[in-house]
Amino acid sequence: MMTYEFVHNRFRLNGNHYTKKDLVDIAVELIKEGSAYQKQLGLFFLDWFDQSPEITLKTSGTTSKPKEILVQKQAMVNSALATGEFFELLPGDHSLCCLPVNFIAGKMMMVRALVLGLELEFVEPSARPLEQSNKKYHFVALTPMQVEESIDQLDRINKIIIGGSQVNPDLQKKLKGIPSEIYETYASTETLTHIAARNILEPNFKLLPGVSIHTDNRGCLVIKAPRISDQEIVTNDLVDLKSDTEFTWIGRVDNVVNSGGIKLFPEVIESKLQQKIPHRFFAGGIPDQKLGEKLVLVIEAAPYELDKNLFDALDKYEIPKQVFFSDEFLETESGKIKRLEILKSLPL
Repeated sequence: MMTYEFVHNRFRLNGNHYTKKDLVDIAVELIKEGSAYQKQLGLFFLDWFDQSPEITLKTSGTTSKPKEILVQKQAMVNSALATGEFFELLPGDHSLCCLPVNFIAGKMMMVRALVLGLELEFVEPSARPLEQSNKKYHFVALTPMQVEESIDQLDRINKIIIGGSQVNPDLQKKLKGIPSEIYETYASTETLTHIAARNILEPNFKLLPGVSIHTDNRGCLVIKAPRISDQEIVTNDLVDLKSDTEFTWIGRVDNVVNSGGIKLFPEVIESKLQQKIPHRFFAGGIPDQKLGEKLVLVIEAAPYELDKNLFDALDKYEIPKQVFFSDEFLETESGKIKRLEILKSLPL
C-alpha cells in the first residue's frame, strides 16, 4: 500500500526530481533563506517526513474560531489517491500549486504530487497565478477569486478544480465558454479537501471513490469516508440527495434565518441577487422582537441608492427587511467573509 513515506519516482518540483532526503534538506534551506510562502513549504516537508504518522491542520475559521485538528497522514494519501482516480490523473501530468501551503488545500496539492507522481510547479500564491508562467497544465486547484482574475488564461489548463468558497452564478456563467473541464468541489478541512465535485455544466455534486453519504434529521449532509476518517463526519450543510452518489447543496444550516416561522436560505437568496449587485454582499438574520429574526442584506460598499427593481427576482418572504452597508468586510485568514461577526455588529 502506498504510504506517506513514499515519493513517486515521477514526482517533479519546479522541474527537478527529489527523494525524501532531498526534500528534508531543501526544507531546511527554505526555512532559513526562503520567502514567506517558501518557508511554509519547508515547514510542511519537515512535518510530512518526520516520524509521526499524524500531522496538524488548521481550519479556515469560516463559521467559528479557527482551530487545529490532528489527522492521519495516510488519510491524506488516501484522499490524494481518490482525487487521482476521479480526475484520471497520471504520473507525469503537469500541475500547479498556487495556494498557501499553511492551509489544507495547498498541502493536499503537494501530497497529490508526491503520491501520484505529478510534475508540480510551485509559485507564490496571488490573485493571478497564471501570469507567473506561460506553461500549460493538466490539473490546477484555484480559488474563485483566482479563477475570476485569470479568465483569459484558463484555456491553458485541462482540468480545473475550484474550492474555498461557492462558485457564484455570475462566475459560473463566465466559465461556460472555457474549453477546460472545470469543477466546483465540496470540501472541508475535516474531509481533507474535496469528497465530491460538480462539473460546472451540471447541477449535482458527485462523490469521489470510497465515500458514501446520508442526511441527518436536520437535512444536513453526513459523510462516511473510511479511507479518510474512522468516524462519520457530520456537517452543517443542507443538501438535497439525488441518489446514493449525487447531491445538490442548498446552504449552511447555521445561516438559515427563521423569520416569523418561515425558514429562509441566505445562499439561495444571494444566488438570485448575484448579477444585480456590483459589490460583495451577503444575506443573514438579526434579532427582531416581532419576527424572532429578520432578514437583512449587507453590502460591502459606501451607502448608495438601490435599484427599485433589485428584489424583483425574490419571493415575497425573501425580500430583506433592511439593507446595511459596510466599508470593508471582516475576513478569515483564508479570505472568507465572517458573516456571523458582521451580523452581530449591526445595530438592532
